[in-house]
Amino acid sequence: MSSRNPLSVILHQYKLTGPNYLDWLRNFKIVLNYDKIPYVLKKVPPKEAAANASAKELAKLEKCWDNDLQAKSYMLASMSNELQRRFEEAVNAADIYGHLQELYGELARPLRHDTVKELITSCLLEGTSVHAHGVRMIDLIEKLVGLDLVISNELSKDILLLSLASSSDGFVMYFNMKKLEASLEELVNMLTRYEVNIKKENMFSSWILR
Repeated sequence: MSSRNPLSVILHQYKLTGPNYLDWLRNFKIVLNYDKIPYVLKKVPPKEAAANASAKELAKLEKCWDNDLQAKSYMLASMSNELQRRFEEAVNAADIYGHLQELYGELARPLRHDTVKELITSCLLEGTSVHAHGVRMIDLIEKLVGLDLVISNELSKDILLLSLASSSDGFVMYFNMKKLEASLEELVNMLTRYEVNIKKENMFSSWILR
């Protein structure tokens, strides 16, 4: 394991045996994200440089080869001996990943189905915390990303807004009419502030009517 990445130790501690594929893959992606090379799982580097490649292009290609070798080494070093022997002749990291998905990817199908169902059927009940609800929705979306189901930021925000209680209708209308830009985390914080303000207004109205 590379000493440059302190997170790589988790791959050594929790080696891939087969049935634990989903847990191993989650850890493996964490390591790749730290090294900023997650693209190697989907992008196969050219076997050789073009004859007319510039020095800049050659340097970029060599970096891709280095990243691929690094990822492949991570993978092999974090496998059981049986799986190591099976994949030691693999050409690149994407090739190994593809075969692992064929072998164990089906393990993710029921989990992905249950997570999608939970996400799209979640509804915030009146009087419960919008912040806790928002954090839970973000967790579900990130879980799906870890299962290779990528949901766009716009769709994620729509799903979150549609899951809110009717007391948030005013916020939803304002957010969409103004075409506000926000990350999911920022949207949850905006909803939290809106909830606090609504509660203050209700408390004030109750006090006035006494």
